[in-house]
Amino acid sequence: MVAPRANWKGFIKFGEVACPVALYTAASSSERIAFNTLNRKTGNRVKREFVDSETGDPVERDDQVKGYEIENGQYIILEPDEVAAAVPDSDKTLKIDAFIPCNEIDDVYFDKPYYLAPDKMGTDAFVLLRDGMKKDKVAAIARTVLFRRMRTVLIRPHGKGLIATTLNFDYEVRSSQEAFEELPDLKIEGEMLELAQHIIGTKKGSFDASTVDDRYEAAVAELVKAKIEGRALPKKKAPAVSKQSDLLQALRESAGIGGKVGSKPTAANVNKGAARQKATKPAAAAKAKQAVAPTRRAG
Repeated sequence: MVAPRANWKGFIKFGEVACPVALYTAASSSERIAFNTLNRKTGNRVKREFVDSETGDPVERDDQVKGYEIENGQYIILEPDEVAAAVPDSDKTLKIDAFIPCNEIDDVYFDKPYYLAPDKMGTDAFVLLRDGMKKDKVAAIARTVLFRRMRTVLIRPHGKGLIATTLNFDYEVRSSQEAFEELPDLKIEGEMLELAQHIIGTKKGSFDASTVDDRYEAAVAELVKAKIEGRALPKKKAPAVSKQSDLLQALRESAGIGGKVGSKPTAANVNKGAARQKATKPAAAAKAKQAVAPTRRAG
């Protein structure tokens, strides 16, 4: 098995203790199905070309330069050596500024996760940091230059090592007030709230990443396989049109309770409805397993 390649190597420092570490990508999209753009008439791949927006002439790579728009159609040109000089210098050190409670940072700030592991020497100091953080149930806030930008990183114990998550900058995170500003102030109580709590209670479980499937990838893989084999292409069924129903009736139906709106369900009926739901799950699961195709990717 080929050892993973480190994305970054440096040191992690807490107090006067430092140890060499390496960052490895924790999540990657490289396994996703990728498409090429083709010329429909010839079947040949097409290539991207940069052209002058005014003259329409192609612009060679050596003539391309970065620019910052200051007014409509007016730019400041930034030469490659000027951009390089403005990039902060890296001392290859993750400096821990503070230890904080693990749940203190809203995950809306989370950017990209990396596995943080000891690099060759310094395992003792690494394990000391990991176990100390586990015991105190804290995470660490550190800063360093990663990929030419000064980044703030959240470091947490993860299995036998640490996980380092780069954080979005404050200006990149949009305020939730704008998204929720039109949401009215409502207070739901009584039977509706009790039914909602019952439905939530019957659906409680735990997260298993192995059960999270990428339906788009699976569908595209099956489409590619069907075209290779000359089979009929899968057709999408039109969704059934739902009948209009008020919220209370929908909640009762979701809880497995019959009856019309206006008649309060008893606790026995609630439990009976939940039992019916549980009883039908094994049979439904068995049918689903038989329907799943044995291969995920096209030949």
